[in-house]
Formats: sequence, structure tokens, C-alpha cells
Amino acid sequence: MTFLARILQAINGLNRVVGLVFSWLSLGIVVLCFWVVVERYLFSTTRLWMQDLYVWMNGAMFTAVAAFALLRENHVRVDIFYRGARDRTKAIADLAGVVFFLLPFVTVVFIYALPFVQRSWRFMEGSANVGGMPGLYVLKSFVLIFAVLVGLQALAMLIRSVLVLADHPDLVPPDYRYSKVE
Repeated sequence: MTFLARILQAINGLNRVVGLVFSWLSLGIVVLCFWVVVERYLFSTTRLWMQDLYVWMNGAMFTAVAAFALLRENHVRVDIFYRGARDRTKAIADLAGVVFFLLPFVTVVFIYALPFVQRSWRFMEGSANVGGMPGLYVLKSFVLIFAVLVGLQALAMLIRSVLVLADHPDLVPPDYRYSKVE
């Protein structure tokens, strides 16, 4: 069981680092968007690559931080019953949700996105806009990164559920327990 706990901590640590790093893109997006507006309305000029860049940064940020949101339970959940449930009931609900919904979803996303991303890399695809950003293939790769990171976080949720159901909730990191330890 301690091996599972170490895997859980490693996955949570990875998604925490990725989430914290990529969340800083939000500041870059705001600054860049502001500058594009200033250029357009004060200087009557625009650089199309800059417009592409803040849209691409937005896409990269949201796909990269999705697993971080899942880790922190910042996703949308209809928790009429879940919020007040006991830890074991939450573990059963998470186990079922991960096995029947989340893991199949990320598997389908990965399988269908892989040829799409591979084609983009083969052609070294760039922006469809004349004068736009090169390297669209890098942005498209974030679909695969999304699937992998969310899949890993789903595995972490699965491990947490197993540890709780196996009467080892003490092996779950305090900040990831169902009943938060103060």
C-alpha cells in the first residue's frame, strides 16, 4: 500500500508543478492581449502573430491545468449527495466515476487526437492566418498532454479510493484526503 501512496504523491506532485507553472500563462495572456489592443487603437497597427499567440497561450494553459483543477477539486461537480457523504461513499463514487467515465474519456481523447497531432507535426503546421504564428503543431500537442495529465490524475483518484476502501486513509496525503486534515 505504501507503494501506491508514493505513486499517488508523485502524480499529485507532477500535476501541482505543471498547474502552478502553466497558471502563470494567464498573466502573460492578459498583458499580451492588452498590448494587442493598445497597438491596434493607439498606433493603428497590429501583428497577427501576437493575436495568435495569446489565443494559443490560452489553449495551452487550459489544457495543461485541467489535471491541476481535478487535483484541487476545482472542477464542476453536482454534489447534492457527495458533499455530505462519508469518505467511503465518496471513494466508491470516485472509483466508479473514474473507471466508467474519466479513464474511458481520456483514452478516447488520446486515441483520436494522436493521428491529428502526428499529422500536424509531419507538416510542421503553422497558423492558417497569413503572418500568423509558426508551430501550431506544438499547441496541438497539448491535447495529448491534457489526456496524459488528466489520465494520471484519474489514476491518483483511483489510488486514493482504493486506499480509503482498504482502510488506509492515513496513506493519502493530508491535502488530498476526502476529510481535510487541519
